[in-house]
Amino acid sequence: MTAQAMKQGIRQRIIAGRESLSLPDRKRLSLEISGKIADLPEYVAAHSVMGLMSFGAEFESDGWVSRVMADGKQLLLPRVNRATRQLDVYRVSDLEGQIEMGSYGIREPIPARCELADLAGIDFILLPGVAFGRDGARLGYGGGFYDKFLARLSHQPALVAAAFSLQLVEGIPQEPTDRKVDKLITEHEIIHCAAVRARA
Repeated sequence: MTAQAMKQGIRQRIIAGRESLSLPDRKRLSLEISGKIADLPEYVAAHSVMGLMSFGAEFESDGWVSRVMADGKQLLLPRVNRATRQLDVYRVSDLEGQIEMGSYGIREPIPARCELADLAGIDFILLPGVAFGRDGARLGYGGGFYDKFLARLSHQPALVAAAFSLQLVEGIPQEPTDRKVDKLITEHEIIHCAAVRARA
């Protein structure tokens, strides 16, 4: 089986698993995960935080994104630039007035109502994904947007992912360009991925 076929099989299995969670369970688990993220030293120390607007049966990020602003941090959100096939990142201070439904059914910043962010100032990034390994391996949706975005950064912000425990998978195929996360937060635990890699 090719790596691409393996990835697609994992995506289908994990997405189906997420969708099997009831809405109340998903909300409860997301709340537990959000609390753990907010307690991370990297988050507490961060001034500029890049978040995400969840869609489908993902970890529900709305409460966490609101918490970022309530904590007095600068909230940054990504938007897919269809012309460049890259992520553009904007400063957002009003979720009602500065967000619209964008590419792939994901809520995104409205460029005319937001300022482009200074990428060099990003301290903390919450990364999306379908499946994750305990070593920080990340399987996205297949577009490669985040890997390309991370390659553009000249510094090393904290890379954190939020996932339900059912999204933990062993043996995720990796490409040389794939970036691993530093910490993975589930409803049950905080996984220090760099330490797992060091022991491997």
